[in-house]
Amino acid sequence: MIALLNSVAAIHAAAPPTVVVAAASDFQFALDSILVNFKKANQGIQVKTVYGSSGKLTEQISNDAPFDLFFSADISYPKKLRETGFAISEPSVYGVGSIVIWCNQLDPSQDKMNSLLHPSIHKISIADPSHAPYGQRADECMRFYKIYDQVKDKLVFGENISQAAQYITSGAADIGIIALSLALSPAMQQTGGKYYVIPQESYSKLEQAFVLLKHSQGNTAATALTDYIASPASAAIIRHFGFREK
Repeated sequence: MIALLNSVAAIHAAAPPTVVVAAASDFQFALDSILVNFKKANQGIQVKTVYGSSGKLTEQISNDAPFDLFFSADISYPKKLRETGFAISEPSVYGVGSIVIWCNQLDPSQDKMNSLLHPSIHKISIADPSHAPYGQRADECMRFYKIYDQVKDKLVFGENISQAAQYITSGAADIGIIALSLALSPAMQQTGGKYYVIPQESYSKLEQAFVLLKHSQGNTAATALTDYIASPASAAIIRHFGFREK
């Protein structure tokens, strides 16, 4: 019996350190690239990732989902988690996001926001503004340019910004407003679509931040990952995917 208990203890002791990361889907390509390098530099640490909308992930965290680290597309969500005791660190900004009009059918840089009004456009994809920061900013910019009422009946909503992008690449939508980080991803670049960067003045700042969550207490691997995110190598990858410095 003692031998069996020792054997079980040895199995648990041998379990590799693991970090469970929840992240806004606009950050997926950047974070996946960072994690490739992180794992090489930290042999033995396992990282599991869950991607979704910042609002939905915040809801899961508030219901005690076992995440160690949270990357949000809007700093307001990490601030809320810190205030309510679900985060054990102050929010740390890793970049500022941008939104773009992206299309396979036409070049949005020609007519800019008016591309959404083109006669060939029947469905416009955005993330759901009720819980996705990029969807909220898409809504803001259309109202800023006073075209929202003209296109509102054409809007189709993705659960998150990645799904909104998928609607365009799959043909379920003709055009959309998505994250610049996704427009710069290899997957979307290979489709041959074109994009137009929407001026920052038309929507509120997309300041993005991460926090350590209460589930990470005692997890040194989670702390190691936050330190790596702050490294120059990670910063270079984040900038490569279109995130501006704060």
